[in-house]
Amino acid sequence: MPNPKTRNRLFTLALALALALTGCAAIEKQEAQQQASQTEQLLSAAGFQMKLADTPQKLAHLQALTPLKLAPHPRDGKIYFIYADAQFCQCLYAGDQAAYQRYQRLAVAKNIANEQRLAAQMNEDAAMNWGMWGPWGMAW
Repeated sequence: MPNPKTRNRLFTLALALALALTGCAAIEKQEAQQQASQTEQLLSAAGFQMKLADTPQKLAHLQALTPLKLAPHPRDGKIYFIYADAQFCQCLYAGDQAAYQRYQRLAVAKNIANEQRLAAQMNEDAAMNWGMWGPWGMAW
């Protein structure tokens, strides 16, 4: 049996590990929610229709669908694209082929804009001339 000092250290270590894992899970959930929100904004802009899962039956059906992914579903000889969000908005987005193509164009444009913004930030960071500000006294 470990002595009380060792037990306290083990307890503190276990508690710190549990807190770190909880923090990571919270960050991952927040990032997933942000990604879902951005996707849903693009879907809406592309002409997808949103329906809330406002009954227990709709929510159960929503939970049975592929979560947070656009998936094709046939209906009446046509293909529709469904995005199911049972976790955050508890809603379903549905669009036809034209809405899907508009979504694809918007997603590509958004990715290009993000890459350009990132490149501009990297260029700005590279242009920072730390030497002109003299010594900092920091161990970088």
